[in-house]
Amino acid sequence: MAKNVITISRKYGSLGRDMGVALSEIYGIEYYDKDLIKIASEETGIHESLFGKADEKINGSFFIKRSGAYKGTVEPPTSADYTSDKNIFSLQAEIIKRLAERESCIIIGRCASYVLKDFDNVCNIFLYGSEEFCVDNIAKRYALTTKEAEKLSEQVTKQRSQYYKYYTGREWMDADNYDLCIDMSRIGFDKAVELMKSYLAIVGFKK
Repeated sequence: MAKNVITISRKYGSLGRDMGVALSEIYGIEYYDKDLIKIASEETGIHESLFGKADEKINGSFFIKRSGAYKGTVEPPTSADYTSDKNIFSLQAEIIKRLAERESCIIIGRCASYVLKDFDNVCNIFLYGSEEFCVDNIAKRYALTTKEAEKLSEQVTKQRSQYYKYYTGREWMDADNYDLCIDMSRIGFDKAVELMKSYLAIVGFKK
């Protein structure tokens, strides 16, 4: 039976995690977010903290001069670059590919839309929303002031954009990278879930 995979890229505060959980419950399939860090650590022997340090962010300013760093190759354990950020991304990408081959699932972030670009069974979703909507969600979730949430939103959005650009050579918020883009602030969470279900039915996604 063919496996079906949903990737969810999301602007910080647009309820991407909530969408992943909701679809996981609806379709009865696994949802992978930060779980990927633990899985990657267990499979590679590299400490979780190193995966966490490089999780959806670029360390240093070298990304400015380079983009499209992911080439689909992995350094061996004997290499001095085995625990480099670039190889950590590649190792995690290999795990994402194996999950997509093995089971129907939902994968949050981690450039999964690009990593799985050659897979036929993938539906790539991008969730976004107005700044006010996203900041409000961040403030409520983490008990922050509006000013603190605005600062965090700006920081994480910048990190995710740089991360996507560095590894894929593409712009993170470019609609061409995705099959469906949803403005969560315009239609709300519940209607967005219904829209997702309708779209997935159209493209043949089944439980």
